[in-house]
Amino acid sequence: RKHIRSIGGLKMGKAYIIGTGPGDEELLTVKAVKVLEKCTAVLYDRLVSNNILNYLKEDCEIYYCGKEPGCHYKTQEEINEMIVSLVKEGHVVGRIKGGDPYVFGRGGEEVLALKEENLEFEVIPGVTSPIAVLNYAGIPITQRGMSQGFHIITGMTAADEKINWQVLAKEIGTLVFMMGLENIERIMSNLLENGKDGSTPAAVVMRGTSSKQKKVIGTVDDICVKVREVGLKSPCIIVVGEVVSLNEKLSWYEKKPLFGANICITRSREQSSNLKNKLRDLGAEVTEINSIKRKSTMDNLNEVKKKIDKYDHIILTSVNGVNMFFDYLIKEKIDIRTIKANFSVIGKATRKALEARGVMPFIMAREFVGEGLFKALNPYLKKGENVLIPCSSSSREYLKEEIEALGLNVDRVHTYDTVCGDMKNKKALEEVDYVLFTSPSTVHNMINVFGKEEISKKISIAIGRQTAKALKSNDIHCYTCKKHSEEGFLEEIIGIKEEYDV
Repeated sequence: RKHIRSIGGLKMGKAYIIGTGPGDEELLTVKAVKVLEKCTAVLYDRLVSNNILNYLKEDCEIYYCGKEPGCHYKTQEEINEMIVSLVKEGHVVGRIKGGDPYVFGRGGEEVLALKEENLEFEVIPGVTSPIAVLNYAGIPITQRGMSQGFHIITGMTAADEKINWQVLAKEIGTLVFMMGLENIERIMSNLLENGKDGSTPAAVVMRGTSSKQKKVIGTVDDICVKVREVGLKSPCIIVVGEVVSLNEKLSWYEKKPLFGANICITRSREQSSNLKNKLRDLGAEVTEINSIKRKSTMDNLNEVKKKIDKYDHIILTSVNGVNMFFDYLIKEKIDIRTIKANFSVIGKATRKALEARGVMPFIMAREFVGEGLFKALNPYLKKGENVLIPCSSSSREYLKEEIEALGLNVDRVHTYDTVCGDMKNKKALEEVDYVLFTSPSTVHNMINVFGKEEISKKISIAIGRQTAKALKSNDIHCYTCKKHSEEGFLEEIIGIKEEYDV
C-alpha cells in the first residue's frame, strides 16, 4: 500500500483527518477526493454527506462512528484508539468529518493521539459550515458597513459560563454559535443581560446546504419563540448581527425549483453524473445509490468476430452497449472501416455515446424502448439481412424476436452483465424524498437491500413502462415518465414536486 512506512520492523500506515464540508457534496475539495480514493479504511460520522462513501475503493473498510445508541465507537477516546490501531496495522486511514476538522470538529484530539504514537498524518481542510451554511441561507458573515469581523463560538458550552458574554454582547460584528440549539434560550438571555440590543437581527439555520435546510429569522428578543414554533432540530447554526437583514436580498439556494428535494439516483456511478449535475443545478440534493454496476463480458463477441464485416445492421440499446462494443474493437484491433453495417440506437444518451466514437446513427428511436426502435427501423429491414445486437444479458428479447420474425438473421451477444452494486452506506435512503428507477434491475436490487416497506415510503418514479411494471408487481406505487429520457424525468420531477408542495 502507498504511504506505508516501517517502525521497529512493523509496517505502519498513515492517517488523513479529512474535512468534507457542511453537507453539499459539491463543497468537497479536490484534495479530499484524491485522498478518499486511496484510503483502505475509513471512519465517518452522521454529519457526513451520503455520497462521500461513493468515492472510496470497493475493498475499503468502513466504520460508522456516529454518536447514536447502539454504536460501539461512540466516544472520542475510542475513535482515537481505533484510528491509531488501524494505522499501526498498515492502513491508509481516512477519518472523515463534516465541515473542517479544526472548527469544533475535535480533529486536534485525533491528531494528538497519532502524534503521541509517532504515527504519520495529514489534515485536509474542509469548507467550514459557519461560512457555507450562512452563504446558502443568504446571510454574508461579513458586509461592509454592517460587520467588519465575526466570532465563531461553540453553543454547547453556553451553559457552562466559559464565554465572556460582556465582550460578545458589545461586539458589533457577526456572532455565530455552533451546535447551540439546545442552549438557544441561555445564549439569547446572556446576550440581553450583558447589554445586547433585543432588536438585533438573529437567525437559526437548520441543516444548511442540504435539502432539509430551513431558516428562521427574528431578533434576539423573539428568535427563541419562533424557533420552537417551527420545531427546528439539530444540527443548527445560530447567527446574530445586522447581516441577517440581508437574507431575503441575497437568497439564491432556496429559490431554485427543486430546493428541498432529496432525489435518489439508482444507476451505476458512470451513468449518473450527467443527470446528477442537472438536478443539482435545479437545487436538488442528490443521493447516489449505485444499485447496479457493469461487469464486462465483451469477450462473448469472439463468437462473431470473424463475421463482423458481414452485418447489415448493428443495434445498440444503451450507453454501456456502445462502450463495450467499441472497447472490444479497440482491444482486438478491429478497424471500424471494415464494418459496413448501419448503426441504430435507442435514446439520445445512446446516440451521444455512439457519436463520441465517431459514428453517426442510421436510426435513433426517441423513446427509450425497443418498440420505438423496431417501428422506426422496420421499413429498412430486408429479409435475409444480418443483424448484430450487442447488449446486456438482462435486456429484453423483444428486438431479436421481432426482427427474426421478418426473416432476418439476428445474433444477440451479451457484452456485459448488470449486477448488484456495492451499496456502502445503508443509511443513505433515510432522508431521500424521491427515488428514480431506471430499469427493472434497479428496482430488484434496491428492494433486496432496503426492503419494500422502506421503498414504499418514498415517491418512486420509473423512467419507462418496464421499470414501472417491476415496481407495480411489488405493490409499490410510482409515477412513470411521459418521455423515457433524462429530460423526461426532469420534467416529471418538477411537476411532481409542485404537486406535493401545493
